[in-house]
Amino acid sequence: MNVLAIDQGTSSTKAFVVSPDGAVLGEAEMPVRPVATADGGVEQDPEELWESVLSSGRKAIAEAGQPVGALGLANQGETVLVWDRATGRPLSAAMNWQDRRAALVCDRLRGKAGDLEEITGLPLDPYFVAPKITWLRENVTTEGVATTSDTWLLNRLCGAFVTDAATASRWLLLDLDRAEWSPAACEAFGIDPSSLPEPVSCAGLVGETEAFGGRLPVTGLVVDQQAALFGERCIEAGEAKCTYGTGAFLLATVGSRPVRSRSGLAGCVAWRLGDTVTYCLDGQVYTVGSAVSWLTEIGLIGGPADLDALGGSVSSPEGVSFVPGLAGLAAPFWKPAARGGFIGLSLASTRAHLVRAVVEGIAAGVAWLAKAVEADLGRPLERLRVDGGLTRSRLLMQIQADLLGIPVEVYSSPNATGLGAAAFARLGSGAVTTLEEAIGRWTPATVFEPSVSTDEARSRLENWRRRAEAMVGLSD
Repeated sequence: MNVLAIDQGTSSTKAFVVSPDGAVLGEAEMPVRPVATADGGVEQDPEELWESVLSSGRKAIAEAGQPVGALGLANQGETVLVWDRATGRPLSAAMNWQDRRAALVCDRLRGKAGDLEEITGLPLDPYFVAPKITWLRENVTTEGVATTSDTWLLNRLCGAFVTDAATASRWLLLDLDRAEWSPAACEAFGIDPSSLPEPVSCAGLVGETEAFGGRLPVTGLVVDQQAALFGERCIEAGEAKCTYGTGAFLLATVGSRPVRSRSGLAGCVAWRLGDTVTYCLDGQVYTVGSAVSWLTEIGLIGGPADLDALGGSVSSPEGVSFVPGLAGLAAPFWKPAARGGFIGLSLASTRAHLVRAVVEGIAAGVAWLAKAVEADLGRPLERLRVDGGLTRSRLLMQIQADLLGIPVEVYSSPNATGLGAAAFARLGSGAVTTLEEAIGRWTPATVFEPSVSTDEARSRLENWRRRAEAMVGLSD
């Protein structure tokens, strides 16, 4: 049975028709346009998101020329909007996961941060959902319901009022141990638990849609990064992946018991299948692909290919460091007001040095996340699986392997999120019964091995961390 997988992302919506053996028979991509505001906001047009889902899904099916038997939907995670349940009409713009305006809400609740993190596994930060809901209620409207974008899309598709357990664990409202809404966390944010969607399994029937022709069962639901974790077959404790998209997101599976990070990471649900919950640790570098887009917009590079062409033309950044905090710093710093920047500039600094510094800054941010995972797990990672557009940069991937000191395995498809959503849909449809059957096997497209000594890698990482902390200090 073929399945339709839709990956509704930050800058585009991608749709794939996936065969039982994992082959992509048809695909389509529709751009969506986040808009940054002067006050730290990043907004998206909900109707544009909806139209992109319809258009990409229909085009992928038309390209495949074959019927599909189930639908899987992956979503952005922490993007929130207010909408009317009776009509499905949006009552607000969608607050993108990069939006920082809810920082004031977090500042007010700082005294409850420890309790909230113990309940939910998440640091108190405007990245997550509940602060955004409170901000929308205080500044936009008290009408309708406030949910993540997946619930709104699913309601339009099939009339359901649900979210998957993995997405729910990004709300700062879920009791991580029970995978149910926490009354205490809801009370802290002034949110009525009865107004929230039901957290459901990532694989199972939630309804049927006629949006793509005929009646198509919706059987797979998952937040984007957990979809990639599943798609890259990181199903055993200690296996990790990093997706290099708009941001970089490193997730490590920890098993059937949640881990509360002591190293600045987020603890959350990886996926729920029936009543069985698997957990993961999660760290983020907010601006990665978006930092490359920014470099292009200001004319420093002509496009992503210049990361290797320019950055690879010099052997080092010659003392220049880049902190990718263009939308604040996430794990392990959790400084929403931080700003990015170059440090260590001199009259000898060239465009190539700046580009090299950006590549090394991205890799260093991810490497620190990996070190935090190792500290929480109490053992080193054996490898890092990677996906996303920036894995095309051989320079970035080699520096990543050097700083980590472990092999970096590039996923065989640029569409790990979509293929992960397809695997959940196939599992939820009953077409397969095991995780291994749903995911299938894959061989890395490329493996990057470390090429520097452990001492050199440690020195470079510590130098970057000192400069990053200096940048945070300057921004406080």
